[in-house]
This record gives sequence, C-alpha cells and structure tokens, in this order.
Amino acid sequence: MRYVASLPPPMNPNVGGFDRLLRVVVGLALLTFGYRNRGRTLGTLAFVAGSDVFATAVIQRCPANELLGIDTCR
Repeated sequence: MRYVASLPPPMNPNVGGFDRLLRVVVGLALLTFGYRNRGRTLGTLAFVAGSDVFATAVIQRCPANELLGIDTCR
C-alpha cells in the first residue's frame, strides 16, 4: 500500500484592492518612522508593526482577516 501525504489547504489571498494599497502605504510609513527612531522603544515597535503590515500586503494574506471572515480580494 502506498502512502500519500495529504497537503494542507491552500492559502487563498484575502487582502486586495484598496485594503492592499492602504497596507503598503501605512506599512512603509511605519517602517520609515521606525527606522528614523530606531534608538527608541516606540521606533522599534513601529518598525515591527510596519514589517507585519507591509508583509500582509505583499503576500496578500492576513490572519486577522481570516479570523474575522473578511475578504477584500473580491
């Protein structure tokens, strides 16, 4: 008998349109603010938050949208 591994369900995008554009702009703004204030705690937090927001725009996938049932790709 041959074993076939089951694949996880595909990760369908749930971020698109205006939501994606807004995430890119806000993410870049937070990254810039964080980089310019990298010596302070607020700057570090802004950089981390900006990285997350920008990454969700790039990969078009947001776990929070998934939990809330929000899909802006349609």
